[in-house]
Amino acid sequence: MLSDRIPSKADIRLIRSLGQKKFREELGLFVVEGEKMVGEALMQKRFPVEAVYRLSDVGEEVMGRMSHLSSPSPALAVLRIPPEEMQDNAPAPALPSDLCLGLDSVRDPGNVGTILRLADWFGIGTVYLSPDCVDLYNPKTVQATMGSIFRQRAVTCDLNALVRRCTAAGIPVYATALDGEDIRSAAIDTTRALILMGSERDGLSPALMAAATRRLHIPSFASNPDGAAESINVAIATAVTCYEFRRR
Repeated sequence: MLSDRIPSKADIRLIRSLGQKKFREELGLFVVEGEKMVGEALMQKRFPVEAVYRLSDVGEEVMGRMSHLSSPSPALAVLRIPPEEMQDNAPAPALPSDLCLGLDSVRDPGNVGTILRLADWFGIGTVYLSPDCVDLYNPKTVQATMGSIFRQRAVTCDLNALVRRCTAAGIPVYATALDGEDIRSAAIDTTRALILMGSERDGLSPALMAAATRRLHIPSFASNPDGAAESINVAIATAVTCYEFRRR
């Protein structure tokens, strides 16, 4: 049990340990930092709040020892992950009932956090993550969501199995690819579909690419295609793709 307002030495050690995935999973806890994030944490009901610490109460030295940021935050909270959302306990996810995203091997916490924020903005139903994506509760992932983690549904699951179930149920599965159709003119289902996004370095796995119903491509507008960037950041690609689906 964490002390509220003033942390003990044991509390500080525990909070620092939450920077590592194994301790987050073992303890079922994660950290949020910043006045905005802590304020939103106190207003939501999805993740029970275990403790809240403020710089004005504990001082800069103690907050600096607890913080996972480069400089001490004005506020820090420890939240509990509901048992049903822990990866080992998670049941097979429900099939998409609206427009959803699937992230394959996206390991950068800033990208995953930003994509959750984008999904929140564009009204995406669920974000499905392959098991080798960065942990949802990594402090950098949480920080990058800017509070969207409290609103946006996200599930870690076997993406290959999910795609097979989607195609068997007649739900379109779109893969973003360099050799796909121009997303601006492609015929797409904008109401119920799964959109797959791969990492910037590796793209989608061959199995997922082969299983997708359609491939979509975001065209480059570079004046000299031979000297253009080879790809764009996965979070930027997700923003463009979500916008194209939502504007139709």
